[in-house]
Amino acid sequence: MNAIVTVVGEDKIGIIAGVCTLLAENNVNILDITQTILQGKFTMVMAVDVSKSGESIGELGTKLEALGKELDISIRIQREEIFDAMHRI
Repeated sequence: MNAIVTVVGEDKIGIIAGVCTLLAENNVNILDITQTILQGKFTMVMAVDVSKSGESIGELGTKLEALGKELDISIRIQREEIFDAMHRI
């Protein structure tokens, strides 16, 4: 199953490393990634494969949210079909 991870917050050292490390530790494969910094605001969107993870989307979300609090940023994960439905024009 694929999911979308979104990251938003003030730019700082270690955001990409922290998110990628947490995903790797939970057997989540990154399929695609885009990131940018606009006026000091960091944004990243990742398409990931969670099928080999032993964690549910909810459990991964809890871990990512905890990392986000640690880094003072927002990190969310959603199933790909839900993300697509929410962002369809």
